[in-house]
This record gives sequence, C-alpha cells and structure tokens, in this order.
Amino acid sequence: MKVTLSALDTCETSFTPLVVIELAQNVKEETKEWLKNRIIAKKKDGGAQLLMRPLLNKYEKETLVNQNLYLIGASSIRLLLGAEALGLVKECNDNTMRAFTYGTRQNFKDFDDNNDDFLTMAECQFIVKHELENLRARDEKMIPGYPQAKLYPGKSLLRRLLTSGIVIQVFPLHDNEALKKLEDTWYTRFTVKYQPIDSIRSYFGETIALYFGFLEYFTCALIPMAIIGLPYYLFAWEDYDKYVIFASFNLVWSTVILEVWKRGCACMTYRWGTLVMKRKFEEPRPGFHGVLGINPVTGREEPLYSSYKRQMRIYLVSLPFVCLCLYFSLYVMMIYFDMEAWVLALHKDSESEWTSLLLYVPSIIYAIVIEIMNHLYRYAAEFLTAWENHRLESAYQNHLILKVLVFNFLNCFASLFYIAFVLRDMKLLRQSLATLLITSQIINQVVESLLPYWLQKKHGVQVKKKLQALKADIDATLYEQVVLEKEMVTYLGTFDDYLELFLQFGYVSLFSCVYPLAAAFAVLNNFTEVNSDALKMCRVFKRPFSEPSASIGVWQLAFETMSVISVVTNCALIGMSPQVNSVFPDSKVDLILIVIAIEHALLALKFVLAFAIPDKPRHIQMKLARLEFESLEALKQQVRESALNNARVSFAKEKTPNSKESR
Repeated sequence: MKVTLSALDTCETSFTPLVVIELAQNVKEETKEWLKNRIIAKKKDGGAQLLMRPLLNKYEKETLVNQNLYLIGASSIRLLLGAEALGLVKECNDNTMRAFTYGTRQNFKDFDDNNDDFLTMAECQFIVKHELENLRARDEKMIPGYPQAKLYPGKSLLRRLLTSGIVIQVFPLHDNEALKKLEDTWYTRFTVKYQPIDSIRSYFGETIALYFGFLEYFTCALIPMAIIGLPYYLFAWEDYDKYVIFASFNLVWSTVILEVWKRGCACMTYRWGTLVMKRKFEEPRPGFHGVLGINPVTGREEPLYSSYKRQMRIYLVSLPFVCLCLYFSLYVMMIYFDMEAWVLALHKDSESEWTSLLLYVPSIIYAIVIEIMNHLYRYAAEFLTAWENHRLESAYQNHLILKVLVFNFLNCFASLFYIAFVLRDMKLLRQSLATLLITSQIINQVVESLLPYWLQKKHGVQVKKKLQALKADIDATLYEQVVLEKEMVTYLGTFDDYLELFLQFGYVSLFSCVYPLAAAFAVLNNFTEVNSDALKMCRVFKRPFSEPSASIGVWQLAFETMSVISVVTNCALIGMSPQVNSVFPDSKVDLILIVIAIEHALLALKFVLAFAIPDKPRHIQMKLARLEFESLEALKQQVRESALNNARVSFAKEKTPNSKESR
C-alpha cells in the first residue's frame, strides 16, 4: 500500500530534535499556537507535517529563564517521503545511483525499515529546512497577534516571521557523538594526512565538503610551485630571463590543476549522488517580494516583480555605487603611494635600522585597510543585491559574487599593477606583494578562527557555571547544548573562504616571475587553514544547513579567469625585464609584437589543454550515459503502458452497448 503524507501522525511528543526555532521574548501565545499548528498541520491543509515541542516544560520555565526555544523533528516515514520529494539520490544494491523513492526503498543499499541511519542527519535537517521555508500564507491577512505584519497568499511565513523579529533564528543542532568522531579524524591530531572528506560530507553536507576538498587539493597543487620557486628566491633575483621557464610552468600549472580538479570533483559528487541529482524548477527565494500573480511557466500563484524595475535598480543605483567604491579604492591606493614616497625620502635622509623597518609600515597599514574595506563593501554589496529583488537564489548569488569579486580584485591587486606597469619598480613590487600576502593571511587566521573561538570558549564557561547553580530536574545536557549553540556565530556560507583562496591564487599566479616565494607562503598558510577552518566549523559556528552541490559553482569560472589574466601579466613582466629589453635595444615595437605573440601562444596552449582534459572521467561519463538511457527507456515503457491502457478502455466502451441500442 502506498504511504501518503496525510496518513502520518504529527502528535508524537518524543522524537530526535533536528532543528531549533528561537522566538523573541514576550511573543504572544496566539502567535505561538498559530505557528505550531502550521508546522504540525498536514500538507493538504497547508502545514509542514513536522513534529514540534518546546525545549522547556511548564515546571522548567518557572525555574529557568524562558528562552522561547522550540525543537523541530520529523518521523522516519516523513523524512523518507521528504527525501523522495526533494529528489535525493542514493546508491542502489546494483551499485548505481538513483533518485530515492519510498515505493522502491528496499532496492537501495543499507536501507532497513528498522534502521534510522539511511538518511544522514544533515540530509534530515535539509528536508526539515525545506519544509519550513515552503510554509506559505493561505487565507491569512496578517500574523495572528501582530496586525502590522501583513501577509498575502503565497508569502513565505518563515521569512515574514524573521523580518518581523518574531522568530530570532532557525538553526540545526549538532550531533555531539558524531561530531566528536569527526573531530578525532579531522583536526585534533596535528599530523600531515588527507582530510576525511566523505565524513565531512555526511555531517555538514556537500557544499562544505567540496570547499574542504578544494582547499586540500589546492594546497597539494601548490607544493610543486613552492618547491620550484625556492631556488629562484635564493639565487639570482634580478636574472629575469631565468624566470621565463618558471612563468611558463606557472601558466601550464594553473590550467592543469583547475581541469584536474573538475575531474576529481565529478568523481566525488557522483559518489555522493549530487552529480546525477536532477535540478527542479527553482522556486522563488524567501526574500523575493512583489505583487501576487500567476507564474506563466508553472501556473502557480507566487509574487511577481517586473524585470524592467530590477534592471533599473541594477544600472541606475547598484552600478554607479560599485563604480564609486572602485574610485574610492583607487584614491586610498594613491594615499598609500604618498606614504611610501614619504617613508622612502625619510630613509634616504637618515639611514638607520629604525627607518629600514619603517619602510614596511605603509604596506602593512595598507594591507589592514584593504581587509577593512573588503568587509565593509561586502555588507553594502549584500544590501544592494537583496534590494535588487532577484527571484532566484542562483541569480542573487551570481550578482553578489560579481560585485564582490570586482571590488576585491581591484582593491587587492590595483596597487601591484600600478607598481609593476606604471612605476616599474620590481623591488617595491616584491616588497608590497609579500607584505599584502602575509598580512592578509595573518589577519584572516585571527579574525576568522582564533578570536571567535576564544569568545565561544568564554561564553561556554559562563553557561556551565549557570547550569551548575541550577537545582531543577531538567535535561541539562540538551538544554546546555541548545543554549550554547544558539549563541554561536552563524556561518554565512563558503563565500569568504573561497574568496580568500581566490585572492591567494591571484597573489601566486599574477606575479609569479617577480615573487616565486608566494606559493611557499600559501602552502604554509593553507596547512594551518585546514585545521583552523575545521575548528571553526565544529566549535565556533552554528552547524549550517547542508545544501546539495555538484561543483564549486561560479568559483570555478573565477579561478579560470584569474589564470587567463595571469598569462597577460607574466608575459608583460618578462617583456619589461632589462635582460629581455637588451635583446631589442633599438626596436621596442618588435619586442612588443613578440611578447604579444608569446602571450597568444600561451593562451592558445591553455585553451587546448582545457579542451584536451575532459571535465569528467571516462567511467563517470559511461555511468551518466547509462542512467540517461535507462531513464529514456523507462519513459518509453510508461508511455506504451499508458497508450495500451487507453486502448483497452476505448475498446471496452465500444463493446458495451448503450441504453438505446439495448432497448
């Protein structure tokens, strides 16, 4: 018998907590009751059909401060049906990857009706999050108890509750036992080893696992560059003609590592099921708003917003603001060069150890200012992109990444381009690049991991002291866990982590022939970055909701674009070297033409390599083709059966005499 959602019971009082909802203090009881009813109501009645209970019972609320914390869970059957609805892909007993269906559940590997471990906790939390986000208003005109919080049919209830301040936050709970096992194999033992990527994926989801997989791969790929770059640093700094080999290797290296990563990524995501997971029609992001109407594609009722208005906001507001920020960044850069000139003049007037150290101060100050400007601009870019009111989450992310990448690229590299191609001061270029690279790495390590970890440890001690003073008969373990986690910093995604690697890749590849030691510093930083990022994911930030991913997305294009730019910069730097210029003492035109020809040849080589290296290994291509073939055959069989059934019905009608003929 087919199990339907309407048959599920949502009145269980004992369940495994998956997600926590924190309401604001003094929320009205009618609002709480309405929200609870919508969460536990059946799907056909517009509910999420989940399980919900308060963290504290009535007696415990009298003993402790009422935190307005509620635990959300779901029955095993509800989660399995949710996995089918979302199209989660699992491995079958014949070792193929297929979309899970409840009716054929016995065909999937490791499935057992008495085993609740078929779906990972991360997948269960993703299902619960999807159901909560898809709770939409029906006949309500406002949130009960809050007339100012207006609603209209199709409006996301969770989004409205968050923007109205009624719901403070929604976050998934950690599994302390599984987290401890993951930590023991991940970062607690400081040894050189591969990361447990599959375990990271099971606990945090594919998006986080892909970031750590790319971080590990990129660090290993930097080691050859670091080894080759060390002799160039130790011997013959000014012998630029020897850097031609190093720069050429860099250009081939940057292309090959990105293409090989795509192959490795395809293998991982096929094993996880996300490579073959079908993309469904994207629903509007929770923050999207507009006039209620009918979507012409799906026929569903949802908010509609004019694309003309969105384009007006982008080109008349966002674009001028970004240009203004870029101008301000260049203005700050010129102040930095004025400081450099002043310090250099001071050093020439009175050469001493103090003035020698002072030479590095402008670069250090400028590096700190760059980090501050990047963070401030990030907030402005997020506000502008949200204000543009993009319908899809993918469109929102693409516009945000484009804004941030353009500003960060100019902010971090404009001074280096100015030194290299305007001032033509290679010594200052090496000094500035080294200072920017090392200073940014130190700042990121302190701000992203060490400082939040220290604050979290301090808060944890305070919570434990309060619990020791309590004499109430409560589930202190669960209470302590929820209170600790709700105060943790919210992880905003892998954007900043990828951005840090992107800028690091730029420092290594753009000016490799001037500062070959950049790769060595990047390797040293990334060895500690792996452990510090693991620490912050496990102990500093709230557990993030998992998100299925088949690749690193637009960041792959960003890294490939940076590698193309590096061809131009390295060819130009080699062409500017005194050794190369001495070969063409009379005709600079010939030199420029030869440099351009070499640049085009290297670009052609890059594109040939990119084309020659398939994005997916042969065995993955064969498996995907086999799945597509079987899907087409199944569709044909379904069409044939439907046509046969229709023919049988028509034939039966023709054989049955009507009432007039029988009379």
